[in-house]
Amino acid sequence: MPTDTDVVIVGGGLAGLAAARRLHRAGVAWRLVEAADRLGGRVATDAVDGYLLDRGFQVLNTAYPRLGTLLDLATLDLGWFTSGVLVRRRGRLDRLVNPLREPAGAPRTALAGVGSLRDRLRFAGLATGCATLPVGRLLDAPETTTEAALRRAGLSDAIVEELIRPFLSGVFIDRELETSSHVLAMVLRSFARGRIGLPARGMAALPAAIADPLPTGPVELGTPVAEVAPGRVRTPAGEITCRAVVVAVDPPRAAALLPTLGRVRMHSYTTYYHSTAEAPLDEPILLVDGDRRELVANTVVISRAAPTYAPAGRHLVATSVVGPAAPPEPVIRAELDRLYGRSTADWTHLTTVSIPDALPAAPPPQGRLRKPVALGDGLFVAGDHRDSPSIQGALASGWRTAGAVLAQLRAG
Repeated sequence: MPTDTDVVIVGGGLAGLAAARRLHRAGVAWRLVEAADRLGGRVATDAVDGYLLDRGFQVLNTAYPRLGTLLDLATLDLGWFTSGVLVRRRGRLDRLVNPLREPAGAPRTALAGVGSLRDRLRFAGLATGCATLPVGRLLDAPETTTEAALRRAGLSDAIVEELIRPFLSGVFIDRELETSSHVLAMVLRSFARGRIGLPARGMAALPAAIADPLPTGPVELGTPVAEVAPGRVRTPAGEITCRAVVVAVDPPRAAALLPTLGRVRMHSYTTYYHSTAEAPLDEPILLVDGDRRELVANTVVISRAAPTYAPAGRHLVATSVVGPAAPPEPVIRAELDRLYGRSTADWTHLTTVSIPDALPAAPPPQGRLRKPVALGDGLFVAGDHRDSPSIQGALASGWRTAGAVLAQLRAG
């Protein structure tokens, strides 16, 4: 029977765009339908009164392998963060940096009061192993939780609780560190091998750059999907017939459209944005709470990395909290007084962004971080819940799913 197109992609986030790029490159007819009035999914930026406010604090890691096949990073005009962290503990700030990126900071890092020298050497050895060993070997290692893997590496309670837990809780959105040790290995690998930056035009510039080579004709915004079935997708405008369907929406919506997937547990994240005339730090470095208060995951002066995020004469501070219960802004402001060691009374609260479904949980077993994407009968699913919970995972999943679709179309 004739069809409207070869492939319908449901969802215009990173996974859906990566799938569209591969299908387009292969010369396959496709249509992408997106419920929102923009592309990008969970990666979005709002321009408000001269500020660029990402939908939750996000960063781009240049070591993500799939980026290089989809865009030229130079076009994003990235501003860079310091490769390290500041730790507020016991009334002082300890600065720890990656000595490969900042050799001059190595002595101060070695003498930092967070954990012991043995702890810091062991953690450096763990990160180095993740950066240098083949990926296959890392993913073949016995799998456990992140916390168990850190303990297995011989790290003390002091360094885990004062540095690693607060730092990784912001990365995984998982304060309990239940995330798979295989995900941990890939994250440490990317941090050791890459640089962390922000596009000058906000994180929304990432999906825009990925979508840029695509024709606009097959992209339909403002088109929610009510139902998917083998060979068809139903929208308010009517039914689209096709040879294959790729569901690339967020995990809760994907489970609603494809009930056989089952529920995907999601982590929640809230980011508070403040403006100030005087930056509380003179460098773009992540500040974490080593006093075990377990409220703020991290805070950073974004405009130190990307000055375009704030108007002239102002700075933008992003502070993130893990979990579904977002504390009132005055509570966060009091924590910021302590973390930065200065009054924030003259800061302006711009907005609070709460994302209840920010990132999929990834407890063991995750195996080789590749869940099936072909569901049978021409139905496919893509997203970071099928690979690793990250920008890399979303892009890799979309690309991999498109490859599975192409294999089926050629076989048929």
